[in-house]
Amino acid sequence: GNTSEEYLSILPNVATKEAAAYMRVSRPVNGSKVSLVEKGICEGIHCKSDELVIRKQGLYLIYCHLNFHFLHNADSPTDLKMEFLVNDQVSRQTLSTWCASETCQEKTFKTLFQLHLTHLNVNDRISVTLNHPKFLNDMYLPNENVLGVLRYSDKM
Repeated sequence: GNTSEEYLSILPNVATKEAAAYMRVSRPVNGSKVSLVEKGICEGIHCKSDELVIRKQGLYLIYCHLNFHFLHNADSPTDLKMEFLVNDQVSRQTLSTWCASETCQEKTFKTLFQLHLTHLNVNDRISVTLNHPKFLNDMYLPNENVLGVLRYSDKM
């Protein structure tokens, strides 16, 4: 299957335009911005603990794959929201409602995946926020929560 370990071995051979990042994601330490685990690929992009900083302007593909784990029976639906921020401003968001009360079970898993193709400038900062970071599944699938950024072109 396609796992993050396989992607880590493939990405160095992808023809990107001199900038790529592929970082594992974990729960935020404080606030709603996810934390980026240092183990990964970071070339031509400055990788910090909670954001990526662009070093070369261009057209970038940003993607994020996150797994969530709910441990309780819910009496009402829960809205999960994932946002891509560029310079702390929302650039793209995904909203998914989890669980109607009649369909909830003791343990439930959900995946959110988001893609965004956008022009970025030098020193633009990219981060991801969650409205319910406590549900991020970093226990069962810790290696499958990832944030990736690829410089697709140097032109818009």
